[in-house]
Amino acid sequence: MATTVASHDPQVKYIGKPGEVSFARGLEGVIVAESTKSYVDGNAGRLIYHGIPIEVLAERSTFEETAFLLLYDKLPTEDELEIYQMRLRQYREIPDEVYQFISCAGRRYNFHAMAVLRTAISMLATFDDLAEEDTMVAYEREAIKLISRMATVVAAIGRARKGLPPVHPRPDLSHAANFLYMLFGEELDPLLARVMDVILILHADHECNASTFTVRAITSTLSDLYSAVVGGIAALKGPLHGGANEEVMRMLYEIGDVEHAEAWVRRALARKRKIPGFGHRVYKTYDPRAHILRRYALQLTQRAGKEKWLKIAEVIERVMIEHLGQRGIQPNVDFYSGIVMDSMGIESSLFTPIFAMGRIAGWVAHALEQRRDNRIYRPRFFYVGPEHLEYVPIEERG
Repeated sequence: MATTVASHDPQVKYIGKPGEVSFARGLEGVIVAESTKSYVDGNAGRLIYHGIPIEVLAERSTFEETAFLLLYDKLPTEDELEIYQMRLRQYREIPDEVYQFISCAGRRYNFHAMAVLRTAISMLATFDDLAEEDTMVAYEREAIKLISRMATVVAAIGRARKGLPPVHPRPDLSHAANFLYMLFGEELDPLLARVMDVILILHADHECNASTFTVRAITSTLSDLYSAVVGGIAALKGPLHGGANEEVMRMLYEIGDVEHAEAWVRRALARKRKIPGFGHRVYKTYDPRAHILRRYALQLTQRAGKEKWLKIAEVIERVMIEHLGQRGIQPNVDFYSGIVMDSMGIESSLFTPIFAMGRIAGWVAHALEQRRDNRIYRPRFFYVGPEHLEYVPIEERG
């Protein structure tokens, strides 16, 4: 564990040379808060949401129920779940102005879906007269709105990318089935709705990742929930976080054929190229979410006639584990999530927005948790710049 440089002693100076004081770069391993939401056991490859293993939730739960668990720290009764689902459905629709913005973005060449998502969620706040209401009851209401409306926005972005008009939500479908209906314009096979449910469950929370930390840091300033979620989207957009699943599909397209896969990976490793979908800051073994998605990848690639992608992925996995598995670099959730969604007919530009659709449940749950026992985030930097530097007038600077 890294030693701290914090001190209340006025004689202590935060000036030093590299290596003089140890600290946690990127806050690795630093505990910033207590949480009841989820726990990642990196050594054992376990993920639990409020005590329930992710494998159990993926097998038996729904996204709506899982989001309820994260928000309220308990599984709902039948009556509680019915009321909660009714609230989610009543908030599904979004203002025409937000649809218009998304459609306008769709007329631009190759826009970034996460950039549009970030702006659309910010726009929703401007049309919500209650967004600035500063009570826990209001915060909880806005949390449910955001869980519901994120799916509508993402589906509209997906259609805009194809030059298609938005499809308005239906109140009679589940959260996952309604999303697919809004995205494709028709009600799909229940199997695909169930797979989407699982994808959202697997992405719903993951302890103190970069985007969740961002959401909690913004919430700690007592900013509104929309602002915190926009910050989470901005963090998730990065290729080292949510964008990795898109990178996996780009890699598969680049390899092109299973016969080229092993040589491609070995060349990439020799050049010290980062292989997307492998390694994790916490997991030192196989990501349990990847295990679950691998099973669905087998089923869906066969169904879609896209077995090639899974066969290439299996070669990559074998070579990577052979070379780097002993160092704890194993497949993570991104390695198979893209293959699953591609086999469902979802284009890669939507992979990260769909990640956000699931993670919104964890973001708002953590924001509520932060508000209940708040202290503003204020870490320190270890200053390694000069201690004294004379100011030179501009006419004397060479």
